[in-house]
Amino acid sequence: MKRAIIFANGEMDNPPEIIKHLQPEDLIIAADGGSRHCKILGITPSVIIGDFDSLDEHQLASYTQAGIVIRQYPSHKNETDLELALYYAMQQECLEVYILGALGARWDMTVANILLLAHPAFSSMRIHLLEGPQELILLRGNGTYEIHGRPGDSLSLIPLAGDAKGITTRGLEYPLKDETLAFGSSRGVSNVFIDDHVQINVGDGILLCFANWQKR
Repeated sequence: MKRAIIFANGEMDNPPEIIKHLQPEDLIIAADGGSRHCKILGITPSVIIGDFDSLDEHQLASYTQAGIVIRQYPSHKNETDLELALYYAMQQECLEVYILGALGARWDMTVANILLLAHPAFSSMRIHLLEGPQELILLRGNGTYEIHGRPGDSLSLIPLAGDAKGITTRGLEYPLKDETLAFGSSRGVSNVFIDDHVQINVGDGILLCFANWQKR
């Protein structure tokens, strides 16, 4: 399965474990200023995308000389640089996408980045937001999902865009059995793994699934 690793221009004080397990065939995308994370980590992106308000001409020239693909867009545009990066990953037929550095700094950008997971255009891709030991994915209705972890890891389910119905979970300390998580309620926050994997059935609605892994 072709996968993309996208570096966004948010904070990344605690690089996630996936950095240690990059594969030669991975598509590495830097969304504008996300290229600074690549530079700090010693990672060469395959492509840099954005309006480049975070990069100067000298930096762009050095990336071009290094053979990195540059996709520049006007500063007056309807999409954020991260959204453009996701469109590029989709065009390259990536089915698994990991986004790093998408959280922190500005609250508006953080919320917008999280909500990109629910964009209908990206429904064919499984998108993960990673920050240190935390991972965020989107669970859509009429689906069954399996999340791998270890006993003691925490998991939260937060409904998005209305109530999420027909929720059944297995492998958690506080199980749900064909229940409803109401939009705006905190009921699904801070559950705990009691097995090495959790199964989640979603009848209708959308859930944000937050996993917080213990130190390995």
